[in-house]
Amino acid sequence: MSVRFLTSEDALRLAGDETDAYRIFVAPGVWGERWGECVLISYLHESDLKAGVDHLDAWTKRNSWYPRHIFARQIVKQPGKENTPYLVRGGGGGPVNPIIRENGLKYELDFSSGYSVGFFYDQRSNRKILMRYRPKKLLNCFAYTCAFSVAAASVGSQTVNVDLSSRILTRARTNFLLNNIVTIGHRFLADDVFAVLKRMARRGEKYDCIILDPPTFSRWRKKSFQVERDFPYLLRNALSCATPEAHILLSTNCSSIQVTDLQSIGSQIAASYGVSANFHCPEVQCDILGGHSPSTLWMELE
Repeated sequence: MSVRFLTSEDALRLAGDETDAYRIFVAPGVWGERWGECVLISYLHESDLKAGVDHLDAWTKRNSWYPRHIFARQIVKQPGKENTPYLVRGGGGGPVNPIIRENGLKYELDFSSGYSVGFFYDQRSNRKILMRYRPKKLLNCFAYTCAFSVAAASVGSQTVNVDLSSRILTRARTNFLLNNIVTIGHRFLADDVFAVLKRMARRGEKYDCIILDPPTFSRWRKKSFQVERDFPYLLRNALSCATPEAHILLSTNCSSIQVTDLQSIGSQIAASYGVSANFHCPEVQCDILGGHSPSTLWMELE
């Protein structure tokens, strides 16, 4: 694969949508992403980093946009805090908490806490769909920093956000406040998703939109979650909390699970509950550029 760049036309279109978080280029061993006024280059080897900086310079010159700071991180199989992005260009140490925009909404990143910066722009199309649905009640499982919930709350939704990490949910509240959304009426539960879903089912809590975007693998106390093994079980529990015409996002970064697999899982479990479901995929984002992106599918009960 040769280097692929975001076109100038697509960059202008994203700017018109008040969006400044996207993939700039993809090349063998390296890719570059815009995060507001910063760029993050992810690379396999030191030689790839140099090539990535050259690709970035070529793109910025063509588009007359120049980042204030360029960060880099090495791609590793099991990232930890030692893989935190580091500054390669720009003065003053660089902002560790830059603010980015997506469809006019603001989100705070954190370049100092570890490998992940706290936002996934490859779910932008799904957040657009979510805002069009305008759900009354959103259940965001594995909520992370709550980008889906902020998008839903911006159009009036009441949200419940579940994540194992109370620290991450504190960052999520910041994203609400950045958009002048008061957190009163929104719930943030630092707990195991499966335990929460079972409690909600017993109480008869129902949601007209549910986000299922789990990690590929996680461990909590003596339990482990493996998406290839446990996604059907996750969906079964979620359906117990869904209204009759709910929209459910099925999403995973696991490379062995394709969209067809998600539809097969959804169809089988819906049939076991005696309900019908339609499925549709989001539009392909202009900035994916052939790089890896999650398999995602919307499941609509009827």
